[in-house]
Amino acid sequence: MDLILWRHAEAHEAEPAEDDLQRALTPRGRKQAERMAVWLESQLPEGTRILSSPAVRAEQTVRALGRKYKVRDALSPGASVEDILETAGWPDARYPVLLVGHQPGLGAVISQLLRMPTAACAVRKGAVWWLRRRSRDGQDQTVLLTVTAPERL
Repeated sequence: MDLILWRHAEAHEAEPAEDDLQRALTPRGRKQAERMAVWLESQLPEGTRILSSPAVRAEQTVRALGRKYKVRDALSPGASVEDILETAGWPDARYPVLLVGHQPGLGAVISQLLRMPTAACAVRKGAVWWLRRRSRDGQDQTVLLTVTAPERL
């Protein structure tokens, strides 16, 4: 199974009393999302399921891809590793899954799957981490295929 984690692009800071879910992308964030979407469009396998946090900034990020996606509350800011992995169907889904979400949840998923000593790996705004579950010699492994940030494209 391929699990592609895409952190939302740069968003405006929250205003006092503003609902965090309503924060929108900055102009720079829109460019980051567009740049990453072009790269993803050339890389994503057919049949990839795309799921997004309900936060405005996450949906604006995934819309740059121009593909159908579904919103999942389990990907909201503050989501647990268990919620994120369950939503993705990890490790048993028979199709690739692209999740658009937030820190520190995405970083915590990466840390757990790659058995990193830190609680949450740092994930840059707009960046994609692509992981794959495979079996080798009867053992399941999680492999990091690529990490890409919009500034590198």
